[in-house]
Amino acid sequence: MTIRVLVADDQAMVRGGLRLILEDQPDIEVVAEAADGAEAVEAARRLRPDVCLVDVRMPRLDGIEVTRALAGPGVPDPLRVVVVTTFDLDEYVYGALRAGATGFVLKDCGPALLVEAVRAAHQGDALVSPSVTLRLLRHLTAQLPTSGGADHPLSNRELEVVRAVARGRTNQEIATELFISLSTVKSHVAGIQAKLGLRNRVEVAAWAWENRIARP
Repeated sequence: MTIRVLVADDQAMVRGGLRLILEDQPDIEVVAEAADGAEAVEAARRLRPDVCLVDVRMPRLDGIEVTRALAGPGVPDPLRVVVVTTFDLDEYVYGALRAGATGFVLKDCGPALLVEAVRAAHQGDALVSPSVTLRLLRHLTAQLPTSGGADHPLSNRELEVVRAVARGRTNQEIATELFISLSTVKSHVAGIQAKLGLRNRVEVAAWAWENRIARP
């Protein structure tokens, strides 16, 4: 199955570079480009791509506003948005994830991670650059009030999985770390999302950061 992707960035050279990287893969096709946020929202709603790659800083609507419009709370049929940016700023990362993004990668992360983020989003999973995850943990644990993760319905094993997800671990890495099967990890992640009312792994990580379940 071909993964249909929309690329939104205000720089034509960047859009062209992303297109070349993605279309070098046999299973990915760039179906549209957008030079500003409003154009991205219109094209995405019209074409319904499998994944939208969105830059943070764009004219008319920024990437966080675009993400909220396409994947935010209250959107009846949300699209999958991966934010791709050169701006490694914590407030952008957190804003994008809370707006509904299913991934956040830096433009200098390399082609392999970019492609992996697109494939992860298409499969309903999420990917955040590991360096971004750890820095965001430090930022949020320093600023958020302590809640201690109280009043949650998770078991100790589920909390271990949550902490691993918040550190950016893949399902296979979690399985190896916790000495459990891959299918058990997937079952735990699905159960965690159901118990907490969360839609994806990124929201699980954000919940862990907000409740200080995960620490750097």
